[in-house]
Amino acid sequence: MTTLAIEAHSLGKHYKEATALSDLSLQVEPQQIYALLGPNGAGKTTTLSILTTLLPPSSGTARVAGFDVVQQAHEVRRRIGVTFQEIVLDRDLTGRQVLDIHGQLYRLGKAERTRQISELVALVQLEDAIDRGVKTYSGGMKRRLELARGLMTKPEILFLDEPTQGLDPQNRAGIWDYIRTLNREHNLTVLLTTHYMEEAEALAHRVGIIDHGTMVAEGTPAGLVASIGTELIRMQGSGDTAHFINTITTLPFVLRVDQDQQQGAIQIYVDNSTRRLLDVVQMAGSNGMRVDDISIARPTLGDAFLHYTGRGLRDS
Repeated sequence: MTTLAIEAHSLGKHYKEATALSDLSLQVEPQQIYALLGPNGAGKTTTLSILTTLLPPSSGTARVAGFDVVQQAHEVRRRIGVTFQEIVLDRDLTGRQVLDIHGQLYRLGKAERTRQISELVALVQLEDAIDRGVKTYSGGMKRRLELARGLMTKPEILFLDEPTQGLDPQNRAGIWDYIRTLNREHNLTVLLTTHYMEEAEALAHRVGIIDHGTMVAEGTPAGLVASIGTELIRMQGSGDTAHFINTITTLPFVLRVDQDQQQGAIQIYVDNSTRRLLDVVQMAGSNGMRVDDISIARPTLGDAFLHYTGRGLRDS
């Protein structure tokens, strides 16, 4: 029986005035890329902190690479690499010194450190900058250096907390390529948190959506999209919206109807948007609704995310 790369059961993290996690469970298979999504304050970083042994859980259990994160924290740390949401690099060091010191902290021999640095610098394309001071690096170069540092110890599992936050599209695409290469060619298991829906869709084999400290949905990106309806008709108009929604929900081809309270759009999830468009327009007219704008689209992972977490603004 294959050992799961990561498994958590009923994780909780409670403080005096707040609950950061509540009964969260997840499983990540070896060699899988797993994306953890959630609004601000949903518990993503707390989950990563527990799984990387930086924070003890208040309740529940978790194992990484087969080892308990509390009772066998040392064994877990030997098998993981981590990059954090905030860039943490000594600006007064060169890129090479950053990597070499990290290898020394993990007691890697000089020959092994030299070999690893050479391979990783080539992987993240920092050959021309590795002996320059980190203070001269752009944001994208710093992210790539952090990725290389997280790989210095040849981890079995890599944890990435918002790995492309603040990067331009070119640098973001480059980080994606590195992650795919590590997963495909080095059999590396990756758990990442991200706010970018397209990042999760592009990279992840499975996605977990957490909100208010608990898992609210989990599956493949395509499966999560399918769970909210096959296709989508977006309509804006005026009239008795409540009556129209109640009426159209009864139609057999309508899977679900949502309303965007801020923009006033009605989102109608149907089996075939092109075929059902005329039916929806006719239903609107017969219910006293004036259609001002209407469009069809396939739902995205972003639509699924909003469905499971809502549209309310989050401050923390």
